[in-house]
Amino acid sequence: MTHRRKWIFGIAVACLSALALVLLRMWISPLFRGEHHMEKLILRMTFAAVLSFLVVVLLSPRMIRFLVRMKLGDRPEFDHAGVNELTRHKSDTPTMGGMLIVLAIFVSTYLFADISSMYILMALFLLVYLGVLGGVDDWLKLRASSIAARSDGQVPTGRDGLKMWEKILFQIALAVLLAIFTYNHGAESGYRDFEGRIINAAHSFYFPFKVEPIALAMFAYVIVYILVMVGSSNAVNLTDGMDGLASGCMISVTAVFLVLSWVAGNHNWANFLHLPFVPQAAELTVVCAGIIGACIGFLWYNCLPAQVFMGDTGSLPLGGLIGFIAVVTRQELMLFIAGGVFVMEAVSVLMQILFFKSTGGRRVFLCAPIHHHFNLLGWKESKVVVRFWLLSALCAAVALATLKLR
Repeated sequence: MTHRRKWIFGIAVACLSALALVLLRMWISPLFRGEHHMEKLILRMTFAAVLSFLVVVLLSPRMIRFLVRMKLGDRPEFDHAGVNELTRHKSDTPTMGGMLIVLAIFVSTYLFADISSMYILMALFLLVYLGVLGGVDDWLKLRASSIAARSDGQVPTGRDGLKMWEKILFQIALAVLLAIFTYNHGAESGYRDFEGRIINAAHSFYFPFKVEPIALAMFAYVIVYILVMVGSSNAVNLTDGMDGLASGCMISVTAVFLVLSWVAGNHNWANFLHLPFVPQAAELTVVCAGIIGACIGFLWYNCLPAQVFMGDTGSLPLGGLIGFIAVVTRQELMLFIAGGVFVMEAVSVLMQILFFKSTGGRRVFLCAPIHHHFNLLGWKESKVVVRFWLLSALCAAVALATLKLR
């Protein structure tokens, strides 16, 4: 088959797949209507998780072969000779596997979530936007290395993709856009809380151990949105440095926000637990279920030794999505508790940079992010990953326990 025919065949398959997706959505539309809404939501969450898992698991072998054929293999390079030596065996492992994560979440959300909900539409837009941003970054890094290798016959050492400030600028632009839409969408979301007060949770800021909210003006809301969404997106990206680490931690964190979205979208439950009530937030449980299914499916091939890496293509949208859900449910600070591992990874990098610059070259950690520090201390990679998974599960349990402390 010629190159041109391959492209035509690929486009035809994509168009037929999109048509089949639309027809399937129309066929299952009764799940969104009628009585027994709660039972149907549970069913939709289950279907979303299972479908997302199957999409990743079944398509990964073909995706891995495609990435190998395109020579899109990662070459880990760090500013530390010890880490480079520890990760040398991972050279040429296919990356950009996050494309399947994005596809799985998009398909499961489109089929089983209510796409008339503004929050679902914004979540899908964010997913595609950050997936493309991460994909461009991965592509530039990997193709530049491949071209360099072919031109001089040497092993490339560069990992130059988009500069950090360029990625953050695109992320801030997205956060500002979504913040404005979310703020305006919540303008009519006032409700009577458990004390009989009329409040608008969508325009308020909540602390985990207090029930009294703080009203936010548009500017303050946008700032909070930027800090949470951009911060979480990059924190997950920094955590994605060992086989199975980021995807495993994402499962426990997302499980917390599945519960919080479910509660926030139910007026009676929200008042009972003294949580903010956000109309339509319950639909985000389907997105959370899709994330969990995709991460479990990806772990099938990403666990040690990894057959594929997610790259920025997967880590940026995963982090951005969980940050978006935290903002919509008004549980921004809860993300710092549930996502304790992600916070620890990001803070370790900031501490390392600030201490290095302020002391003229001294370091707090042997290498940052902190998972490399433990690896250099002698912990095997599998031990670091499993212990971080356990720590993430503990953080998730603590986050859920704070609901009772209200």
